[in-house]
Amino acid sequence: MVTFFNKKIAFILFGFFILVSCAEKKAPEPKNFPAMDGTIITLLPAKFSDLKNWKKDNFAEIISSFEQSCEKILRQNSEFLYNTAIKIPTVEYQRICANFADENIKTSRQMKNFLEDNFAPWLVMHNDSAEGKFTSYYQAQIRASETKDEVYRYPIYAKPDDLITVDLQKFDSSLPKLKFFGRVQNGEIVPYYTRAEIENNPEITEKYPVLLWGDSEIDIFIMQIQGSALAKLPDGRLLSVAYAGNNGQKFRGIGSILLAENKLENGKASMGEIKKWLEENPLEAKEYMHKNDRFVFHRLSDKKGAVGAQGVVLTPQRSMAVDKEKIPFGALLWLETTGPEQEAIEKTVIAQDTGGAIKGAVRGDYFWGYGDEALLAAGKMNSKGRYYILMPKEDE
Repeated sequence: MVTFFNKKIAFILFGFFILVSCAEKKAPEPKNFPAMDGTIITLLPAKFSDLKNWKKDNFAEIISSFEQSCEKILRQNSEFLYNTAIKIPTVEYQRICANFADENIKTSRQMKNFLEDNFAPWLVMHNDSAEGKFTSYYQAQIRASETKDEVYRYPIYAKPDDLITVDLQKFDSSLPKLKFFGRVQNGEIVPYYTRAEIENNPEITEKYPVLLWGDSEIDIFIMQIQGSALAKLPDGRLLSVAYAGNNGQKFRGIGSILLAENKLENGKASMGEIKKWLEENPLEAKEYMHKNDRFVFHRLSDKKGAVGAQGVVLTPQRSMAVDKEKIPFGALLWLETTGPEQEAIEKTVIAQDTGGAIKGAVRGDYFWGYGDEALLAAGKMNSKGRYYILMPKEDE
């Protein structure tokens, strides 16, 4: 009887200590990160069970994409991953990437288990809201030649020698983290030429290196908006034309320009409709394209596909462009939004690119893919949604 009583007391005490221990283990606290624009990004702790249809994703589709991002991250030597507003210690991510390489993951189940073992989801909020805007883009295809003739007469320029970059923090680390693009004139740094100045003044461009000659000014303009393209040469070869830099002038979307001028109806400003209008109105097209001062320069790449700002080939419907000041490249995101036909998009994507119009902690440009079919889908996507960022799991 005494033995039974002692065992019962011991059992009760054991249960009591377990409860106390659990009570003392606090739930993760929200994380707040100040952004350069003065706003606060808040991450709210979540569980994988909070992610809509998490178990149904085909995680095998992100294996190669994550591997590419890891290759870039393993070569970083900064304290935090890409030094964005959301701070992720580089060494933590490098440890995960090294483990990923060692495990030789091949299947969806293996990748899912790896993510759950190494990461924890956090809901991203900006200005007290988790809702953001999600658009989509694609890689254009153009027709081009290595030599100029009557058909291929529109130049695709490489980055000119007189375009300079000014990084304020290289002069004084206390200054804002800003970069300016310009040129030297009379011993002073002044803003670089606008699109109209570049295209209207042969004396400016006569020293520009030309990569290729295209057969359509409109296709080259759209390639600049998208950042890159596949160029099909007359002999059938395909060359990858990648982003190399821009003139630093303000970007203004051609869709908003045409809407403001009542050239397109509300709700009909998809990239497909924009391209159609520009091609059908060639006399006005150049005037309206010049209202976008931003001009993009390119380079040839040996990588077969669209190359994002992280320097990796983008994966259709798995890569996403984000605000590079807030979300670090290589970050895994669980995206919950809708596509161009209001179909649910609930999947893992990776932050591997950025864009001039992509501003905000909850803002994404979803990479749809390649060619005209992708153009039709990408151009129509303009959806509300949210995402969770997968942060390295903290020690328990």
